[in-house]
Amino acid sequence: MPDCRYRTGGGIIGEGTGNLLVIGGNEDKQGDCVILRKFVAMAGGRDAMIAVVTTATEHPDETGEEYRDILTGLGAAGVNVVSVVNRQAANARHSDSEFEKCTGIFFTGGDQLRLTSILGGSEVDAAIRRAYRRGVVIAGTSAGASVMSDTMIVDGSSSETPKKAALSMANGMGLLEEVVIDQHFAQRGRINRLLAAVAQNPHILGVGIDEDTALVISPRRDFEVIGSQTVTVIDGQRVVHSNISESQRYDPLALTNVILHILPSGYGYDLKRRLPHERGQG
Repeated sequence: MPDCRYRTGGGIIGEGTGNLLVIGGNEDKQGDCVILRKFVAMAGGRDAMIAVVTTATEHPDETGEEYRDILTGLGAAGVNVVSVVNRQAANARHSDSEFEKCTGIFFTGGDQLRLTSILGGSEVDAAIRRAYRRGVVIAGTSAGASVMSDTMIVDGSSSETPKKAALSMANGMGLLEEVVIDQHFAQRGRINRLLAAVAQNPHILGVGIDEDTALVISPRRDFEVIGSQTVTVIDGQRVVHSNISESQRYDPLALTNVILHILPSGYGYDLKRRLPHERGQG
């Protein structure tokens, strides 16, 4: 299989041709289920065959059954819970067969580092990437959202002044390049650590997604916002000054000329041109 990762003029192009649904966590599971209903529709509606990957959670059986019931109730033709709990399971000879016929893959919440450390470079990882390249929609909530980007936040304080020590970062799955995603964003006050991430890597976009809110990202790398809250986009490309390189770990962060967008449902953002827009105007 050829490597499909490529870049165009500094824009943001992932490695696949499918769609992404990136959820900030705690999505509505009992009311209108706007986000999960959208996922089922993206995956084919009544023809949807969905694989729910529970690797991130410490309660895979309970979490998997919950999503199976919800997604089936929303009309999916089939929902298969894929429980991959260690590297041996991720590399088992039969492990990639779970994804051959699916039209949608859903990563549950939990611990994003658990996801990448168990799946990274495995047979399951390769199967998921093959599925994405053939157009399968990939969705993830909470930790499952964080792993979408090539660089992910794995830990960090949500209660302090922005500073160098505010976060710990690692490699994600890389389905989105030049983006770092944070979830449960407004609810856990995480703007400080997203600012610190952008200060350390000004060429990347910081995207903070509130609970019950999601990005619907198209193959052309334009997203629309759905759900009840907002998405925060932090663009550091035009930063004039930062003290991140010379400051001590616990010194307050200096950062000037940052561009910030707040986008509720009905708005979108062009990731390649770095421009927000109202729905239908992108």
